[in-house]
Amino acid sequence: MSAALNETSADWEPLVVAFCCNWCSYAGGDLAGTSRMSYPANVKVIRVPCCGRMNPMFVLRAFQRGADGVLVAGCHPGDCHYSTGNYHGRRRLSAFKRLFEFAGFEPERFEVRWISSSEGDKFAEEMETMTAKIKALGPNRKMRDARWQSVTQSK
Repeated sequence: MSAALNETSADWEPLVVAFCCNWCSYAGGDLAGTSRMSYPANVKVIRVPCCGRMNPMFVLRAFQRGADGVLVAGCHPGDCHYSTGNYHGRRRLSAFKRLFEFAGFEPERFEVRWISSSEGDKFAEEMETMTAKIKALGPNRKMRDARWQSVTQSK
């Protein structure tokens, strides 16, 4: 069955990539898991040292490689392990989101959230919300790199 047919079927599930800060949001996700809170299995979590380390190219690359939505989660402003990393990340990613929208992409596909290590319930809730929002938008067709798809389909 081709990928195009699979994406348009009623049982299509979106792929959401979540870049999570090692110190807070990733720990919040860990708390959600150990507390047996469920969130969609189609959320792929990538641990980064800090959301201030997030290069917007990571987000674009995730979309090119098949993500339907991307969420960046970091420490609450003022609680960063690296003092000001989340302030730098907030500024960089908000400028990127405006550019993303200006370029003609759906801004709802990219979100930034602040989740602390004690907010496992918020982590699970944000992942559920993001997945539901992306499912309503449908598959990401605009940003996929055709070269990458041909490589993955030939394997």
